Amino acid sequence: MLILVVDKVLDFSVILDQCGVGRETPQNVVKNLAGLTEFYNKDEIVEIYNYILENVNEYDILINLIPMLDNYRASSTLSILLDILLLKHTICEDADDLISLRALCARAISNYKDTSTVGALLYCLNNKNENYKVRLACADALGRIGDRYAVKPLIDVVNDEEEKSVYVKESATFALGLLGDTSAIDPLVAIMEKKQNLWDKFSFLKEKIVEALGRLNTNNSKVLKVLKDSLMDSSPIVRISAIEALMNSEYDEAYDLIKTALDDSDDEVKRNALIALYNMHGRDILDEVISLPSYSDFLKQEAQEILEEYEDEDE
Repeated sequence: MLILVVDKVLDFSVILDQCGVGRETPQNVVKNLAGLTEFYNKDEIVEIYNYILENVNEYDILINLIPMLDNYRASSTLSILLDILLLKHTICEDADDLISLRALCARAISNYKDTSTVGALLYCLNNKNENYKVRLACADALGRIGDRYAVKPLIDVVNDEEEKSVYVKESATFALGLLGDTSAIDPLVAIMEKKQNLWDKFSFLKEKIVEALGRLNTNNSKVLKVLKDSLMDSSPIVRISAIEALMNSEYDEAYDLIKTALDDSDDEVKRNALIALYNMHGRDILDEVISLPSYSDFLKQEAQEILEEYEDEDE
């Protein structure tokens, strides 16, 4: 690729032609775009990339260009990303490609940690006619930005019985855990206590709520009760999430509660309980499991493998 730089005047049509836009494969174009950093400074690169983001409609180029722009996180780029997310600027004609690009824009927007973008992300999240992939990305972005203004809208999404997408509810719950605002504890606990008719069908939502409550843990008695109940949930995934939440908590009862899971009917739950106990207090639990006949052969083998893998390595 021959790059002509004349008096540092950016001629976008010439630059696009030199990079092979419209002529070469998207892979080669992306490679050429990355090579521009050898010839232009940071501000010029952002200006060139922004121009392409607004004027080139090839999905395979744009899907690579957005992460490249993320390296700079210029305010001028942020405004374009928001326009794309809000459909103020359409960058490709294919509906599925546009959804993927908008979801990618939401993730890129979150990396700015700019609270002024919360309104746009909430707008897309709360639009039930919006594609669920875009809504998922916006919920995740809200959690990563960390603005407390998003807490109530996210709680409303999780609580909304008319919300058809359980995936959106899961993503909103995950975002609440990332936000770390303890005001989310009571609403999340209330959702767990409702035991809705479809509860067992959507065990992943319960898993996300347990995970979020674990991140929000402040030695709250209501949270402890949820975690205790979750250890007896019908879903092994939820039981494992409860074990992890208890392991990372400061509850005095955590060790003993996790220990009860060593008698669980599911081997994966048993394994996770054993690992959690080992992480909390070291090899004593391994020696106990190996020596006492009350523990299953499966657990004894797991304990022996942990000893051989970690204890020998430490020695």
